Amino acid sequence: MTNRLIKTFIRYPEKTDDPATRTAYGRLAGTTGIVCNLLLFAAKLVIGILSASIAVTADAFNNLSDVAASVVALIGFYVAAKPPDEEHPFGHARFEYISGLAVAGLMLIVGFEFLSESVKKIMAPEAVGFSGVLVVTLVLACLVKLWLYFFYARIGTTIDSAALKATAKDARNDVITTLAVLLAMTAEHFTGLMIDGYTGVIVALLIMISSVRTAMETISPLLGETADPALVRFLSDKILAYDERIMDIHDLMVHDYGPGRRFASVHMEIDAKEDILETHELIDAVERMVYTEDHIQLLIHHDPVVTDDPVQNHLRRMITKHLLLTDERLRVHDFRVAHRAGGNAVVFDLVVPPELVKEEEEIRKSIRHLLDREEEKFELDITFDTQSFNQYIRKRDKKKMKK
Repeated sequence: MTNRLIKTFIRYPEKTDDPATRTAYGRLAGTTGIVCNLLLFAAKLVIGILSASIAVTADAFNNLSDVAASVVALIGFYVAAKPPDEEHPFGHARFEYISGLAVAGLMLIVGFEFLSESVKKIMAPEAVGFSGVLVVTLVLACLVKLWLYFFYARIGTTIDSAALKATAKDARNDVITTLAVLLAMTAEHFTGLMIDGYTGVIVALLIMISSVRTAMETISPLLGETADPALVRFLSDKILAYDERIMDIHDLMVHDYGPGRRFASVHMEIDAKEDILETHELIDAVERMVYTEDHIQLLIHHDPVVTDDPVQNHLRRMITKHLLLTDERLRVHDFRVAHRAGGNAVVFDLVVPPELVKEEEEIRKSIRHLLDREEEKFELDITFDTQSFNQYIRKRDKKKMKK
């Protein structure tokens, strides 16, 4: 069914980086969700009223909130697809996250309202009608929601949509809550225990918990997350494999302005002896490649590396070995001997894991002690760097240093 819908309504399903294709996927997911949840809402509402079940009625309005969520998602995909303008030069793709946050708010309101109604039902319990029609309706509802879970998960993974992945989890939770309602009604019918109100509380709490989780998943990218390790690995390998003149890269940062709108920056180390114009052409070529093939706006900072200075090479090897023995997670980059008015200075950036941040001064003193043994006097200028921008690259260098 999912494949048939995709082939019917998505013109170029394989072009997931194309904003038009992404919008088409979002439109398909939203429309399908509206139709299915409206049918489920109507069926459960009728059954809930006829059977006087607050749990079934709560589950029905949970499906109605899913309809509203699908409408919001449709709007979100439409706005997110708008091109950049003067007020929003990075585009509108983050609106998809905002729409996910709105969905979470709707879910939370529905959950709170039915928590209140369920508590009232516990205080004043009423018998719940039980019939074969009710059982069949709830079983069919579970099957529909189970299909929606796989449907949303498939599309969410295909276009890497946090909103649709969250919607898939919500559909999965709906299967669990509907099964809970069905089991509670069956138990009440055969045992006489009036547990409908308690089941309604459980359903309401599950809705509220799901809404909070959905909100956290959409707030996190809005605040700014660490780059996906798989993306960092992919970009690192791609850049380093482009040309043998690229010695190393570091400080890779990815800025997420919403699905399909990513910007990245990286420092690229190239031998200082290379012609500056040729180096500029190389950098431009890498930036064009990444944008053309991966739709990522890449900005590269050129770090020239002196490779034929015996003093600098000696100092780099000595300090790198010392740091590796101190803690193999310590990584050096941008190493150079700078000629200053007061004398020469050893300058480099040092990547430090979070656990060792408090030991930065001790690390500095240990390197200062090493330099004091040299015949020539050097100043020491260390910039302690952020590990989150150098995780994968640091692992590559660690292997290199061990060799």
